[in-house]
Amino acid sequence: MKIGQVSKQTGIAVETIRYYEKIGLLPEPARESSGYRHYSEDHLRRLLFIRRCRSLDMTQDEIRELLDLAGQPGRNCQEVDDLLARHLSHVRTRLRELQHLEQQLERLRNTCSNEGTVEQCGILGGLTEAPDPIGHNDHKNHIPGSHGH
Repeated sequence: MKIGQVSKQTGIAVETIRYYEKIGLLPEPARESSGYRHYSEDHLRRLLFIRRCRSLDMTQDEIRELLDLAGQPGRNCQEVDDLLARHLSHVRTRLRELQHLEQQLERLRNTCSNEGTVEQCGILGGLTEAPDPIGHNDHKNHIPGSHGH
């Protein structure tokens, strides 16, 4: 099948499929004599696996590790469980950070009286103060998928 068909069946953009090939998450498909890529059912299954992992906010390295483990069916499943445990720990940390962020935004929003001018705005004034150090995160995980192991 051609890349457009694979894109429709997986819901993954053509550019993203090519990107996954470029970074090695998806093996390059065979080429037809016309030069078009020919994707197999294995490509389709792998792309669906990758899409599901991305929907769980897994990094490319985590997906690569899972694909590697999936390619070695005789290995101990504990390695898969360990990877998922690390990812779950990271997600829980991010949830705590997001809850703290929500509290900060609520406190900031509560400084607004809705009466007065922009010059008197408590929100804008609050944004010039030093950030709240509680929950400070050096990992900058506000970007989905930006975490490591």
